[in-house]
Amino acid sequence: MSKSDDFSKVLSRADVIVLAFGAMIGWGWVVLSGDWISKAGSIGSMIAFFIGGIMVMFVGLVYSELTTALPKTGGAHHFAQAAFGSRAAFVVSWSILLGYVSVVAFEAVALPTVIEYIFPNYQVGYMWTIAGWDVYFSWVAVGMVGSIIVTWINFIGVKQAAVLQLILTVLLAVVGLSLIFGSAIGGEVKNMDPLFTGGMAGLMGVMIMTPFMFVGFDVIPQMAEEMNIPKKTVGKVLILSVALAVLWYILIILGVSLSLNEGQLKVASLPTADAMGAVFGSAVFSKILILGGIAGILTSWNAFIIGGSRVMYAMAQDGMLPKWFGQIHPKYKTPKNAILVIGLLATFCPLLGRPALVWLVDAGGLSIVIAYFIVSVSFVILRKTHPELQRPFQAGKSNIVGILASILSIGFIVLYMPGMPASLIWPYEWVLFGAWWIVGLIFFSRIPKMKSIDISTTTFKE
Repeated sequence: MSKSDDFSKVLSRADVIVLAFGAMIGWGWVVLSGDWISKAGSIGSMIAFFIGGIMVMFVGLVYSELTTALPKTGGAHHFAQAAFGSRAAFVVSWSILLGYVSVVAFEAVALPTVIEYIFPNYQVGYMWTIAGWDVYFSWVAVGMVGSIIVTWINFIGVKQAAVLQLILTVLLAVVGLSLIFGSAIGGEVKNMDPLFTGGMAGLMGVMIMTPFMFVGFDVIPQMAEEMNIPKKTVGKVLILSVALAVLWYILIILGVSLSLNEGQLKVASLPTADAMGAVFGSAVFSKILILGGIAGILTSWNAFIIGGSRVMYAMAQDGMLPKWFGQIHPKYKTPKNAILVIGLLATFCPLLGRPALVWLVDAGGLSIVIAYFIVSVSFVILRKTHPELQRPFQAGKSNIVGILASILSIGFIVLYMPGMPASLIWPYEWVLFGAWWIVGLIFFSRIPKMKSIDISTTTFKE
């Protein structure tokens, strides 16, 4: 297990909020807002995000209680280990790791894609074509350089990464709020028609996307030993970050709906950016919003390197991955090798072009929901088997929160299955998902016999 002095306790309450919020926002709000409105209507899509936010809030409450009860780096890894033992802990961690690594890889591809909107035709040096997509050297170079910079900042310390996150989140928030307030003044209510479209199918079509828009709050448990805040406030901070993300998405949808009519939405390549330009009457403001989108890419990228490296660290500490992944840098107090491996994967991913990485992100989404299910069940089990466990933050008196989170998680897992609206694409995404778990089975087979952590020794420092 990890030692209490392995990591530096340097993260403040503000650091934790911006890390989680930045991870949840990412780039989707710039690209996908038009799709949401087209599927469900302006009011319909806002309702879908509100309902989806409630669903995610239940899972967030589960994480909040367990994070304060078992404040160890690796988060969900230790929740499952305490409830079920090592093998369940491996399944949770391996699931989360695929989701985190896929997001980091995708951000390395998203960055050069976004730069193209600011500097059209910057692509030079044709290299090859993958899945019908042409890969250019200049495009690859932007993604690689971005990856190296973000990896290095994480390598030299989590506080430095948190400072970067704060700066980028402020930039993101200023740009997004400019659209929101600008649309409130310069937008028109008639642009919001149709308020509803697609019926229940449209509403569900947007709702199934919401859990994946909110992925990122779970990076908070991964850095539990690096937070310098009272344990009883950790749960409140986690729930606050989820609430802020829900509010953000709803307000962005409102801003775009007020700014662009139905016809304009249909022809918009980047609806949120076009909405910003329409509100302020200049294409320059569309470019400014893209800067906010770039900030969103980097905040998500940064947070998931932090989360993914801590998951690998926890697995290495328990013998599920080679001990090499669990080495802490003596000066910077970061899991150096885990960070370098994730950073290296991201650095080479732009060579694959964009299509293959979209498949990777979708496959990672299913893995993350599987992890949510196991964590939710762990919550219920630990309430029964360890009622004496100190819980500075409690998600209610009964098990209803955990039970609802478990049921909702199963529902989302089903939506990925063949024939469902969010089903993985055959063969690409199913092959990627299967390949990840085949590798996982190799490590799984080498795990020592069932063992669980001694949670009776958990102590708290206020």
